[in-house]
Amino acid sequence: MPVKICILRIEGTNCEHETFLSFKRLGAAAEIVHLKQLIGAVKEREKRNLKDYDLLVIPGGFSSGDYIRAGAILAARIKGALGKEIVDFVRTGNPILGICNGFQVLVEMGLLPGFGAAHEEIEMQQAALTTNDSARFECRPAFIKHENRGNCVFTRGIEKGRILKMPCAHAEGKFFIDERKREAYIQLLEENDQIVFRYVDSDGNYASHPWNPNGSIYNIAGICSPEGNILGLMPHPERAFYAFMDPEWSRRARGRRNGDAYGDGKMIFEAVLNYLRR
Repeated sequence: MPVKICILRIEGTNCEHETFLSFKRLGAAAEIVHLKQLIGAVKEREKRNLKDYDLLVIPGGFSSGDYIRAGAILAARIKGALGKEIVDFVRTGNPILGICNGFQVLVEMGLLPGFGAAHEEIEMQQAALTTNDSARFECRPAFIKHENRGNCVFTRGIEKGRILKMPCAHAEGKFFIDERKREAYIQLLEENDQIVFRYVDSDGNYASHPWNPNGSIYNIAGICSPEGNILGLMPHPERAFYAFMDPEWSRRARGRRNGDAYGDGKMIFEAVLNYLRR
């Protein structure tokens, strides 16, 4: 049976189709599902049940216009209407992926970083993804270094220290922890092997703006849950599935063969599908 993937959408999400295609190209049975279908606010034939899927994806975009804070309204709607289903989904080991706005939603829900009693209930919010230091919408290719030691199911098989290139597009992508808790939380993230990606320059050195597009503390671009089955990242892997999606592709492609047909984003989708198929 193919892996079944629920790609969530509501008003304002705008990356669900690219995400759907990324999984479909790798042989998964992906479906774009509106939140109303999961909470039963539709006709009977259109209803969907979260437990029928192997993986939940919250894609990028501007859910509910990002009013209040980025991802806050969708997080509240999921928590209020699907809280128990989400807890059960995660408790059984099913993965959740949040890309850009999806990462913001997972942080608002308390699923990331997810310190505390695992899966007994959705945690209180422990971090934030807040306004970029530049106070601007940042849209550019970003270099991110894979920092995970094997805990994250979305990056197993990707060499530790490998530098990946994916585009960023956000106004509120700064990973932030209160100063009073920052040192302790960063230590927990390190000890739990929860840091998955950090922003670097093209040579792999940790650097500030523009390499770090938002000013994230510790250059954090993506983290996972302590159990490794929930990943949130700000860069867009679905926009780096093929090599030709890179703005420098035509220059890089000169003299190369079709062996470089894929971009770095494909590895994220491939890794989690390999995990689920095993």
